[in-house]
Order: sequence, then structure tokens, then C-alpha cells
Amino acid sequence: MHHSVCYKKLNIRKHISVRKFVQHQPVKYELFPLSPVSRHRLGMVQRKTLVLDLDETLIHSHHDAMPRNTVKPGTPHDFTVKVTIDRHPVRFFVHKRPHVDYFLDIVSQWYDLVVFTASMEIYGAAVADKLDNGRNILKRRYYRQHCTPDFGSYTKDLSAICGDLNRIFIIDNSPGAYRCFPNNAIPIKSWFSDPMDICLLSLLPLLDALRFTNDVRSVLSRNLHLHRLW
Repeated sequence: MHHSVCYKKLNIRKHISVRKFVQHQPVKYELFPLSPVSRHRLGMVQRKTLVLDLDETLIHSHHDAMPRNTVKPGTPHDFTVKVTIDRHPVRFFVHKRPHVDYFLDIVSQWYDLVVFTASMEIYGAAVADKLDNGRNILKRRYYRQHCTPDFGSYTKDLSAICGDLNRIFIIDNSPGAYRCFPNNAIPIKSWFSDPMDICLLSLLPLLDALRFTNDVRSVLSRNLHLHRLW
């Protein structure tokens, strides 16, 4: 019994030390210079558009009147957004998904970025401004008024952003949002507060490769088994 307890304690300490080690690892995705073959290939295809959802994809937020059971008490927010909705001032406390700034830095070099959120413009624009942080990489934005109401939720019409569907795709935690464009979507797990989340980093190798394709659907249509049912 004594040995079993000691072993469990040792495992717990090991687990904690591993978590601390992972948290303090430098975040890096090696950007090697393109080979002549890769440069030639990239020159043969058109630059593509990457559409990004906001809530639970890049950030999570809550406001004064909302229950905060999705965020551990005492977790500091990254920034505050103050807006007026129906003549009432509302403060949103916004948490950034781990590595989102680094992610945006990298993918903005590969793609034209578009923000498409089902949130109200007054809120979505303020969040996008904070994420852009003066880098001028989130210039094109679409909000709730650009969505299509659909069975109590909202779908996002990618064809309204780019008529050429072989060079546009979306990253969104809600499958219903891209219900009409499953071949142009990359699903991502909803994020609320996990500080160890690496979903954005994990997408970088795929996103690096997709820019060389002639039609993103030739790759993304193979991922349909990853989409949750809506």
C-alpha cells in the first residue's frame, strides 16, 4: 500500500513538472526558405483567403451579466471591450486562445485573412481591432448581418466573400456555420479557457501546405469525417 501511494505521488509530481515544462517551451514554427521548386509551385497558384471565426475559435469572452462557469475563477482576461447595446453599456472580458497572436502573425504571411463572426458588429469589430493590434492584417470583416439565419442559428456564405471556392476556406468551431461549404472548412475544437490548448499551433503544418494547392477542396473534402453532425 505504501509503495502504491508513493508511486502515485511520484507520477503526480512528474505530471506537474511536465505541464510546467510545456508551458515554458518557446512557441515556434520553423519558417524555412522555400526551395526553387516550392517557389515555382506557389507562383503557379493564386493566393488564397482564410476566413476566421472569433468566439470559441480565436477568443472566448463573457460580460458582467453572464455566468462565468466556462472560465476558472481568477483567470485574468487579456483585454476588455466596452460597447453599448440597446442603450446599455456592456463590458466584455476577452480571453485570447493560446498562441493566437503568433498564429495570426504566421498565417497572415500565407493568406489574405477575413474575420467572419455571427456576433454583432459593434462587438466583433472591437474584438477584431484588438486582435489586429495595428498590424493591418484583419482588414476584411463580416458580422451577424452578413450571416444567413438558419434554424435558429447562423450560416456563413463563403461564396459572398470569394466567388472562386477553390481558394477560400474557413476555420470555425461551429459546423453549422459552414453547413453549406463542408469542403471548404477546417473544424476546430471550441476553446473556453484551457491554458494548455495547442489547436492553433497544430493547424500550422496543414495551413502551410494548403497554400500550394490549386483547389483547397481537393484536400479538405478528405476531412469530412472530422466534422461533427449539426
